[in-house]
Amino acid sequence: MREAQFSVQPASSWTTNWVFIGRGIRHSLRDVDAMVMAIVLPVMLMLLFTYVFGGALDPTGNYVDYVVPGIILLCAGFGASGTAVKVAEDISNGVIERFRTMPIQSLGVITGHVAASLVRNLVATAIVIGVALLVGFRPSVGLGAWLGAAGVIVLFILAITWLFAAIGLVAGSASAASGYGFILLFLPYLSSAFVPTRSMPQWLQGFATHQPITPAIETIRGLLTGLPTGTNAWWAVGWCLLLIVGAFVWCRVSFHQRSGQR
Repeated sequence: MREAQFSVQPASSWTTNWVFIGRGIRHSLRDVDAMVMAIVLPVMLMLLFTYVFGGALDPTGNYVDYVVPGIILLCAGFGASGTAVKVAEDISNGVIERFRTMPIQSLGVITGHVAASLVRNLVATAIVIGVALLVGFRPSVGLGAWLGAAGVIVLFILAITWLFAAIGLVAGSASAASGYGFILLFLPYLSSAFVPTRSMPQWLQGFATHQPITPAIETIRGLLTGLPTGTNAWWAVGWCLLLIVGAFVWCRVSFHQRSGQR
């Protein structure tokens, strides 16, 4: 008699991604400390700059309207930085290798981390905006402007999260990924997040004005305060899309290199 032959059909990309997204969200819900810190640190910075430095930076008392867009993106950076650590942990503890033995697209594990980070960051951003409203942030714009600002925020979160995922893939360990990723968290301080770039030293103004975070901040600030965004919106969207594509390709190449080594 002939032996029966069985073949296992690989799961579709859609199914695989949803499974890994669910895994990433469950991990986020269990890691309460990381979620709390991603909210508390930006809120503390906002309160610090508003109540301690705000009077010196803007005697009119409207500094909170200026600083909130920068704090929003700083919040996104803090929240996304954990992605580098989680990806590095999956690489180092052999989870990726187990996934590669299954009839699935194991790259979906990275997509799951990114999607879970997006959800986590949007929740944290909503809380930060809520606190900003309590301390005096008063945007006088309509629904369209809010939706536009939300779109830029989502694009920025995706860009920074894919970058952190790539860092997690190339880092030698979770602690190294945390250290490398921390460097990206300094970029908002070298932008227009807290002070106008024109107030910076001449040698720093060029970098601060043209780095990717500044046009994103200026776009969100313009949309939420009713000021013209000029070309900042185009630069913000262009930078975010370029970073997303570049980081995704970096992730894909690094993923196959790292997971193929074992």
